[in-house]
Amino acid sequence: MKSVLVIGLGRFGRHLSRKFIEEGNAVLAIEKDETRADWAVNIVNEIQIGDATNEDFIKSLGVNNFDICVVAVGDNFQTALEITVLLKDFGAEYIIARASRDVHRKLLLRNGADHVVYAEREIAEKIAIKYGAKNVFDYLELTPDIAIYEIKIPESWLNKTIIEKAVRTRYHVSILATKKNGRIFPLPPTNHVFAADETLIVMGTAKSIKEITR
Repeated sequence: MKSVLVIGLGRFGRHLSRKFIEEGNAVLAIEKDETRADWAVNIVNEIQIGDATNEDFIKSLGVNNFDICVVAVGDNFQTALEITVLLKDFGAEYIIARASRDVHRKLLLRNGADHVVYAEREIAEKIAIKYGAKNVFDYLELTPDIAIYEIKIPESWLNKTIIEKAVRTRYHVSILATKKNGRIFPLPPTNHVFAADETLIVMGTAKSIKEITR
């Protein structure tokens, strides 16, 4: 179980708090607006009303005792930046912040955030790849360069084995699983024969995936 401090109980903060709790973590939520705090009483067990841009208030929370501190006030960049800097100054171990613009993401990372959630861009990229890319059914970014894709099996691979196609060395992707009739079969053996009624879950670069699915 991890201890999590969530600052801001807008939609993002409430959803995040609920998920952290569902995963068995202890959450303390901070909200300046009492009305928003009231909306979240059925989600978060422990809520404090306070101004997280106030240095004395942040100090009183003992932020260095939390495993994760989340700045969930991305609608107001100046506030998010001030809170991030204060958390860092008082020894927060790991800070996650939310941004609505790329320039905000860069500034938050330079001023104490360890990870920045850029929800709008991440959702837009996922939708564009999932629905716009040829023969790609789903997508999960791991880093800016590497992602996991669910793809249609190329016709030239059908009735061939993984080792026959030399997938990793020739195409520079790793096959994580096959999917058939809604069921996932992890780590198929090298003698697995590709079939038309299954899809592949692979990890690789966008360039490698385009080469396979074109």
